[in-house]
Amino acid sequence: MQSITILGSTGSIGLSTLDVVARHPDRYQVYALTAHSKVDELAAQCVRFRPQVAVVGSAEGAARLTQLLRGQGVATEVGHGEQALCAVSAAPECTTVMAAIVGAAGLRPTLAAAVAGKKVLLANKEALVISGALFMDAIAASGATLLPIDSEHNAIFQCLPLDYRRAPQHHGIRKILLTASGGPFLNRDVSTLGDVTPEQAVAHPNWSMGRKISVDSATMMNKGLEVIEAHWLFGAPPEQIEVVIHPQSVIHSMVSYADGSVLAQLGNPDMRTPIAHALAYPERIDAGVDPIDLARIGQLDFRKPDVERFPCLRIAFEALHAGGSAAAVMNAANEVAVEAFLDRQVGFRRIPELIAQVLDRVPQAPVDGLDSLLAQDQRARRCARELLVA
Repeated sequence: MQSITILGSTGSIGLSTLDVVARHPDRYQVYALTAHSKVDELAAQCVRFRPQVAVVGSAEGAARLTQLLRGQGVATEVGHGEQALCAVSAAPECTTVMAAIVGAAGLRPTLAAAVAGKKVLLANKEALVISGALFMDAIAASGATLLPIDSEHNAIFQCLPLDYRRAPQHHGIRKILLTASGGPFLNRDVSTLGDVTPEQAVAHPNWSMGRKISVDSATMMNKGLEVIEAHWLFGAPPEQIEVVIHPQSVIHSMVSYADGSVLAQLGNPDMRTPIAHALAYPERIDAGVDPIDLARIGQLDFRKPDVERFPCLRIAFEALHAGGSAAAVMNAANEVAVEAFLDRQVGFRRIPELIAQVLDRVPQAPVDGLDSLLAQDQRARRCARELLVA
């Protein structure tokens, strides 16, 4: 039986993971649940799943969670802060870690799981965007199992040979094709994007996601981050990674081979499918997801992305080509910009502008460990915040 730590259990990925886990009590038990500030929601999860440990962001939150749980007769141990997150990720009682904390905040606990040799289900793409080589080296050194949860990367994983080892040239792979829905503004007049509101940006046409990742989808920075993630996961150079707009979100990604074959993974847009695939791999289990009805869908459309409409995609490819700390700087600037947009401090079109300005102003630095990467992350955030008030 797998014993699971879910980092970010109150978010959309965490909720979907718990849904799959609840369908298979003979296979999975919950060791730890974590949330940053949604104490009431986490308490309800603890009452239902009875984890050994629960972790929140602050001491105040931990005190409140403890009070709520004791009132329900739940003996779950409560911790708080980054150190506690790392502890439940590396704990010997835990076999599997769902890494679903959004943003750079999830980096250290996810890396702790990798170093500890866990089965790492990676939904936190920033772990690879910020610390790609460092993270992959930790996986290799510990013998950890790394399984992608992003629907696109999970689809690619399913379309690759079983013995694939991050060497496309040895497997006849021509290209990795990342599909993208195009988000809510795919067909909107570009000249009106400056008027976009946060409510419009988070209204994704196909997927139910958190606010930050929904804005990233609207700008297509999410797809840019996924390009960088695909580079590290699959060992593919930037020129072998292509983004294809596919509005229906039925084909989740594809792999093109030298013999002319293109293998694709299809399914309804429901994150329980990749979660169930990774949890049970190499077996298949029920995820609670209905099979697709291709006759009802009728047609599948594809087009090339427009970098005028989606400049964040171009910026991400440039950061990947630049290497070093560029992706970490880009990610930090994007997190600040998206937060400012959601707080109505800046307009939608200001997001890519701010990211580009930060990349121009924060010089490249040697990447010789996690501390140096996080120092660059902090420099980029300071620069972005200064530009916001300039």
